[in-house]
Amino acid sequence: MAGPQTELQLRKVAEADFPTRFGRFRIFGFEGVRPAGTEEAVVLKLGGLEPNFGPPLVRIHSQCLTGDVFHSLRCDCRSQLELALDQIVAETRGLLIYEHQEGRGIGLLNKLRAYELQDEGLDTVQANEQLGFEADLRDYALPAAILRYFGVTSLRLLSNNPEKVAALENAGIRVVERAPIVVPPLETTAEYLRTKREKLGHLY
Repeated sequence: MAGPQTELQLRKVAEADFPTRFGRFRIFGFEGVRPAGTEEAVVLKLGGLEPNFGPPLVRIHSQCLTGDVFHSLRCDCRSQLELALDQIVAETRGLLIYEHQEGRGIGLLNKLRAYELQDEGLDTVQANEQLGFEADLRDYALPAAILRYFGVTSLRLLSNNPEKVAALENAGIRVVERAPIVVPPLETTAEYLRTKREKLGHLY
């Protein structure tokens, strides 16, 4: 994860009705403005988030164009996204925060450069480092600000990544449960998942 989460100014820029094949959500667009620049996020909200209903189910999902849009079998991102939406709909309430943090924060074209290095035998962490990046550049200041906007102070987090739990806890948001989000591995994702477990500490 990147360094300290600097002060961020949150702006809601849009809100609309959003029917999907999973269910009917409200969709929100947010901007997080910091001295270093502006980050965008999209949020799908379902049902009420009032504290008297208990901690809602929340997924913080980093954009993966190759997986989410093109159904890549190099990762499990699309499967996790769909599983998260199914579980939120089953709960009848919750949030999905979709961050523009492609390739663990290195950007789309650098992610494709990392793919090229992976074809030569490097794993995902080694490829990022070979390109001069940390293994994971993401921080979670924007999702934390969005959760505060919705009045969410405690939640059940759909994630295998303990750094997301730590980041939210450090931002003053209580994670009462880390709900695993695991999809069956494929031959094409086995090495990717092993690297996330052994080098990034993801829990499966």
